[in-house]
Amino acid sequence: MKELTKLSKYVKAMRKQHHLTQRDLCEKAGVGLRFIRELEQGKKTLRMDKVNEVLLLFGAELGVVDIERKNDDV
Repeated sequence: MKELTKLSKYVKAMRKQHHLTQRDLCEKAGVGLRFIRELEQGKKTLRMDKVNEVLLLFGAELGVVDIERKNDDV
């Protein structure tokens, strides 16, 4: 079973807030219905460009987020 992520929860919440079906969202974003379903289900491997096409509709985009690390050897 796929784990829901912040991204998947965000997309689903925004879609519902804007009263869109998954089909409406895929048509507006120019991506496939299967892609929207996989995104909302938390699939771990998705194309970033397609994710950004969806997020753009909600005024958002993917970006770098700093996280705390236990080991600074990177």
